[in-house]
Amino acid sequence: MGEIGEWRHLCVDMQRMFSEDTPWHVPWMARVSPQIEELAGRHPSQTIFTRFVPPERPDEMPGKWRDYYRKWWMMTGEHLPRGLVDLAPSLAALVPPARHFDKRTYSPWIGGRLHAVLQSDRVDTLVITGGETDVCVLATTLGAIDLGYRVIVLKDAVCSSADDTYDASLELLHDRFSVQLELMETEEFLRGLG
Repeated sequence: MGEIGEWRHLCVDMQRMFSEDTPWHVPWMARVSPQIEELAGRHPSQTIFTRFVPPERPDEMPGKWRDYYRKWWMMTGEHLPRGLVDLAPSLAALVPPARHFDKRTYSPWIGGRLHAVLQSDRVDTLVITGGETDVCVLATTLGAIDLGYRVIVLKDAVCSSADDTYDASLELLHDRFSVQLELMETEEFLRGLG
């Protein structure tokens, strides 16, 4: 792994609306939760949880996002029970000292607020966990690479709705971004911290 600098655990969208019985349910979340809980539990002050927050109504969003939320109307704020936007309870219990960051798009980098916070803390390394590997985790990872962070994706702590998209996403990241990104298991990362 090499020496790790100032790092943060960026945990993507481990929310009730993905872990519970909704149209956006991600069954794999249960498989990766123990690894995420282990890392966040050991290092809560290094952890930032992102939360994907749908608008109240589709017309609050720009462009094609309106069409997206017209399709997924039942996941908008006016229909979705408010508590389902919350983090999974075991992770919510870590805030504070862990922090959460709300976003309206797949990427947490739109608008620059998260990057500004990380830069003010002199963070140079991001350890990425959460879901889904082929959507929000991918957007988070590619944005972090573009911004120059050292990126470590914990492959046993990210999940997708399907095995084939999970495999394809990790293969893409490993093959195309090997200079800027490392894939490893959670236990290997924790061991490397000493």
